[in-house]
Formats: sequence, structure tokens, C-alpha cells
Amino acid sequence: MKKYTYREAVEYINEVPKFTKKNEPGNTAELLRRLAHPEKAFRVIHVAGTNGKGSVCAFLESVFREAGCRTGLFTSPHLVRINERFQVNRDPVTDEDFLEAFLHVMQATEDMVEDGYSHPTYFELLFAAGMWYFRQQGIDILLCETGLGGRLDATNTIEEPVLSVITSISFDHMEYLGDTIRQIAAEKAGIIKAGVPLVYDASCPEAAGVIRQRARKLGSPAVAWEPCMSTVTERTQSSVTFRMEYSPFCDIPVTVPFAADYQVANASLALIAADMALKRYPDLSEGHPMTVSDIADSIAETVWRGRMEEVRKDVILDGAHNEDGIRQFLKTAERIAEEKEVSLLFSAVGDKHWKTMIGRICESVHFRSVVATSVGGSRRISADELAREFRLHTDSPVWALPDPEDAYRKARSIQGDSVLLCCGSLYLAGAIEELLEEETC
Repeated sequence: MKKYTYREAVEYINEVPKFTKKNEPGNTAELLRRLAHPEKAFRVIHVAGTNGKGSVCAFLESVFREAGCRTGLFTSPHLVRINERFQVNRDPVTDEDFLEAFLHVMQATEDMVEDGYSHPTYFELLFAAGMWYFRQQGIDILLCETGLGGRLDATNTIEEPVLSVITSISFDHMEYLGDTIRQIAAEKAGIIKAGVPLVYDASCPEAAGVIRQRARKLGSPAVAWEPCMSTVTERTQSSVTFRMEYSPFCDIPVTVPFAADYQVANASLALIAADMALKRYPDLSEGHPMTVSDIADSIAETVWRGRMEEVRKDVILDGAHNEDGIRQFLKTAERIAEEKEVSLLFSAVGDKHWKTMIGRICESVHFRSVVATSVGGSRRISADELAREFRLHTDSPVWALPDPEDAYRKARSIQGDSVLLCCGSLYLAGAIEELLEEETC
């Protein structure tokens, strides 16, 4: 097998989409078999959904780490470096460990291809490398986010999770998952395993019906979270506090360290899931027996980048990039705009409904200024094109700067005493996070 450096390994993975296609889960299962099934070496909570699944994983990771567990976190996409996708106790994998995992997976890949199997996809390679790494690290529990969908996702080769979680369902990736909510919900519900407990977001009745029916068919005990179960009691520019009508958390105020109301739903799902998992597997908290207050405090300590994150004073970064994400983003933007002027830094990629997004943004909030920029490689939309669309919907001054760094600095220079909101793409969130990291070095 060829020798690789870390940089060459990352380049190879990034090139994979150019020469392979999406595979059936059986291909991933074969890759894992050749690695001696690393995914069976630890407990797993498996999380699917349209929006919020990464946040739920992050909240749960915080709870289980506080309980004394050695935690693994597998999420996607990454914002700055690919290493962010594999974390142990919230520390991203080192370059050396990433390379070691990659080399083991590549050996298995070459053997598979020689035997007539398909070359693993980008996501399959990363998933297998992550599972191998987590086994080497001796984790106790993995918080695992699906990539795309659920039923046919590479992560769905995990056969016996301790718990399944399904977050909110809305329209996204319709070319793969279907063009109705019922079809999309059915794909997400594909992660439900016979007899394995399920927690799910029931805020969309149509999606909830599909999920509930699937759980009943498989004999999976299911707990539904509905918006009426969680009531916001306090908001600040950087946090939301709520109370939940679900035992044992009824009398406990829970603070989410993000400005967005949508994180209340994600934190509520995580609270229910954590309670169920800790009761089912009490040994998970042997290192630190968890009270309900401890669990709530863990939620308040969660760090999750690029999701309504206040990265600098009066600068809020959100990775909202589909219609429901933008709708949720706007709820927070409208609330902030009631108290303070707001400015906008925006970008989007071509396979999203970006014109609709811009229209809704301008209908909902009046911005002091708008700066458009371009991100996303081959999927990018020019800053000029985005700016032209904004000018059709707003009389606010609009600037177009193709380079994200120039755009961020421009937005900051004209921000004044307003709150700068940055949204439209995880690529934009990543570009700004990277810029801010360089500023602190």
C-alpha cells in the first residue's frame, strides 16, 4: 500500500467524490467487518433529523462527559478542519491519529476493491476511520450523527444503539430523500431499530405520524417531545432559559448557551435522551452519579460552534442553510431586532433555495446593512449575484465582496452599534471561524 502523509490522506479523501458513487449500507458493513467491527466496541446513541442533530449530539456529549464517561463525538460537516469530525472528550483527533486510522481503513479498502466491492465513498471512509479511532481510544459512549437521511446512511450499519433520536423534520436534500415530509420522515425513521428506545421531535404532525408508526411496527418504546412541553422563561442575546414539563426535569430551569429558540427543542430532546440512557445503563454515570440539576448544568456548558454562536461581542454566527433553518434563524433575528439594530453577512451555495431564503430574510427583518460574499467551491454563487437578489427585496445598502475575509472585515467596519448576524451557509460559518482562530493565534 502507498505511504501517505496526513495532508495526502486528507487530499485523497477529498478527491473520493470524483471517482465513486453512493453505496448501499452493505458496502459499509463489509468495510467494518474487515476492520473487525470497531463500532461494536462501545455504546452508541444514534441521531438523525433534518436540523439540530449535531446540536443534540453536542448536548448529550456534554452530559455524558460530566457523568465521567470517555465520550466520542462523530459529526458532520466540519467547519474548519476535517479532524473536527472525530472528537474524544471534545478534543478533535490529532493529525497523527487521523493518519493512522486512515491507513488502516485504506488497507481494508484496497482489499475490498480487489475482491470486487465498490470503493467506499467520502463519508464511508470517514465513518470507518472514526469507528476505528474510537475503538483505539477506548471510549465508553459515542454520540453519532447521521450524514444524509438515515435508512441508507453509512452510520445505519450500527446495529444495536442504546438509543435512537430523531430531531426536527423539514425539507432538505429532496433529490435524495423525497419531496414530501412523509417521504423524508420515512428515510429518517430508517434508523429506528427493533426494541431500541426512541426519542423524537413531534412538532410536525405529519412527520411524527410516520415516525410513531415505524416505532410501533418495530416494538420500539418511543417518547415524543412536543413544543408545548418546553416553555421559555428568559432570553438574553447569548442564551435562552426554559422549563420542561417532563419528569424528572419539571422544576429545573435549563439554560441553553445559544441565542436561538430552536435550541430549546434540541436541548429538550437531549434531556429526555440522557435521562432514558442513564436509567437504562446506570453504569454510564458510575464515575459521577448525575442528578437532574447536574444534567441541566451540563446543557448550559455545551459548546457547539456555528449554531447561533456569539463569536465576538455583537457578532452572532449561524450555519442555517436550508428553508427551515433560515426560518428558525429569523425568529431569533426578529427578537434581537426588537431591541437593537441588526446587520447581515450572508452567503449561500447553489443547490439551496437561496433566492427564497433571501426573500424571507428581507421580509422578516430590516437590516442596517447587508454584505454578500461567496463560498462553497464548485457550488458557490457569486457575491454579485447574491447582492443583486438582495437589492430586489431591500432598500438597505448592500455590498458584494467575493472573499469571505474581506466581506467579514467590511461587515465589521460598517456595523456600528448593531448586532452583526452571519448566516446562509456552513461554509461561511467555517470561513469566519477559521479567520477568528487566526486572529487569536
